[in-house]
Amino acid sequence: MQSHARLNTDKAARYMTQLAKHWSHRFEVALDATSARIPLPVGTCVMLAEPDGLNVTVEAAELDSLARLEDVVAEHLLRFAFREPVARLAWTRAWEAGRIDPPTLRINRVMS
Repeated sequence: MQSHARLNTDKAARYMTQLAKHWSHRFEVALDATSARIPLPVGTCVMLAEPDGLNVTVEAAELDSLARLEDVVAEHLLRFAFREPVARLAWTRAWEAGRIDPPTLRINRVMS
């Protein structure tokens, strides 16, 4: 299962790089100027930096792992992007063969 989110920002490459380097001390991160792939214990995070935003895709085998991954990635990413006018990421879940399941649009949990 996959879930997708987008952070509209002109600092996409900066945030992607920060997050990738943050996790590179514990995981085998692949990073270049426009993309990053981070294998995490519960799944994988892939980021693509564009001039006007950061596309984030997380993938996990189980639904509860996917939800946890959405929360962990959003929490870290939004901590780096604290100057951006966004408090949460909206995730859209996609299933096999690219089918999007609209009822599963999910906003990451509120951080305390």
